[in-house]
Formats: sequence, structure tokens, C-alpha cells
Amino acid sequence: MISLQDIMQARESISELVKKTPLKRSTSLSRLCGGEVYLKLENQQVTNSFKIRGAYNRLKQMKREDKECGVITASAGNHGLAVALSAEQLKIRVKIVVPRSTPKIKVDRIRKYNAELLLEGGIYDEAEQKAIALAREEEMTYISPYNDGSVIAGQGTIGLEILEDLKETETIIVPVGGGGLISGVSIAMKAADPAITILGAQSVASPIMYESLKAGKIVQAEMSESIADGLFGGIEKGSITFEIVRDLVDDIILVKENTIRKAIRMLWNEEKQIVEGAGAVGVAALMENAGSFEGKTVVVIISGGNIERKELSRILVSEES
Repeated sequence: MISLQDIMQARESISELVKKTPLKRSTSLSRLCGGEVYLKLENQQVTNSFKIRGAYNRLKQMKREDKECGVITASAGNHGLAVALSAEQLKIRVKIVVPRSTPKIKVDRIRKYNAELLLEGGIYDEAEQKAIALAREEEMTYISPYNDGSVIAGQGTIGLEILEDLKETETIIVPVGGGGLISGVSIAMKAADPAITILGAQSVASPIMYESLKAGKIVQAEMSESIADGLFGGIEKGSITFEIVRDLVDDIILVKENTIRKAIRMLWNEEKQIVEGAGAVGVAALMENAGSFEGKTVVVIISGGNIERKELSRILVSEES
């Protein structure tokens, strides 16, 4: 089990590269729900995503012989970008496997680093299977985006920052894909105050963690195309994130695709923040359930901002049509 001490050590380990991101009060969202709502702006992080926290911590913890063999990972985009940057900083050979559906902005940014990029499969799960197979064949170290203690500890450093800046936090809303982010944040927050409510947010288009918790085990579920591409895909069999989420997370909220788009528009219009679909699901959850947060001090993690300009423009224009 990952401990609070692991997360505190991770914060020290990654401090040379990872920055502390702003925690900003949202007047519009506070007014909407009748509470105090703050946004943890990981879209302003290095690589414009929280993923650098876990990736850099994981690579820094590697043994020298493992570094010499090189690393490989699968990603929907942001984790691959984080691993590529981390590997370049630490002079480690790296391969990044992403599905062919990965947004061009993420593919182009990965290519800026000294990484071998492979486009494999139509969806994330297929890319993940390919990367795991290549890791065995080529004797490289596979870096999971979520099923890894060092990655989870790195993501948990967000929780430490939130507690430092806002001790009054009562509820935190966290985007959920494979569960690495919410696992790390939950460990940090619950260690500080078990009464803090941890809520996950996931699109109805890719409800794997939600359905798995309901079933009491990791399951597959029907998925459809989602604006929240960073959260798309299944959970690796035996992933440690499932048990952490089961034990520490209070609930998972499923949100509609249209609400995610509304959240992206609101974050631009009201907060002047560029946020991708996966980064906006927490705000979407608050928008759909505003009455549930009346009188509460709520922090919503904005997990990333790597969205195609054309996609963002379409979403912003659609408000007027």
C-alpha cells in the first residue's frame, strides 16, 4: 500500500522539475452551487497535465540497470508526453505507444522529445496491450499510467498542495480513468482528514471504474467516443488502483458528454482556462449536481489542458448556435 510518507518523498523527488500549481477560487461555480469552489489548475503544470508528477517520480526511482534497458509505456497522450519529457531529462531511452485516435496536439508534443513514438490500435486498451508485449519482447521496463505505486505517489502530491493552500477543504472532485490520480490524492487527503469527501468524475461514455466498483471487481463495459479522451479505456487486470478507489473514494459520478463540453466553455468564458475534456469532467460533475455542494468548500482538480485548437473552437462556437 502506498503511504503518506511515499507521497511526501515523491514531492521532494520531483520538485526539481514539477511546479506547484495554483489553487484558484471560482466565483461563477461558487455562485452556481452556493458553496466555495476552488480549481486546482494542473492544466498549468509542466506538459499542461498532472501526469508529469507520477511519471517523473517513477523514472527517478528506477534502478540503474533498469534505466539502461530503457522504458516503454502506453498512453492516451498526456502520460506519454510526461514519460517522454522525464526520460529526456534523465537520459533514458524511451518508447511511447499511443492509439491512432490520440489527438494530434498530444502526438506532436511527444515528437518534440527524444522518444520513439508508435501509433498502435484504435483505442487505448489496444495500445496498452501492444506496449506490454513489446516490453517483454525487448526487455524494457513498462511504465503503467496508473497501476504503479511510484506513479500513484507522484500524483498524490497534488493532495499535499491542496491541503497546504486550503485546510478547510471538505470535498474534492477528481477525474477518473485508470484511477492513478484519484488513488494518490485519496491517500494524501484521507491521511490528513478521513472526513474529507472524495468524489470521482467519469464520462458516461467510458464508465469502467464506475461499473467495476458496482460489480465489486474489475470489469469491462460498453464504451463510446468521448471528448474526455484522456479517461478513455479499461483498467488493467489486477490494478492496485481498484482496491484503493474501492476503500477510499466515497462515490463516482458519471457525467454527460454534453455537460463536459459546457464545462470546457464555462472554464474558458469565466475562468480564462484552456481545459481538455478529461480535465473538465470534475466541473461537469459539479454542474450536473450543483445542489449537492451547497454550503461546502469544494476543490475540483483540472487535470489537463491539451486540447486541439479546432476542437476547442468548435466547442466555444457551439454555445452561440
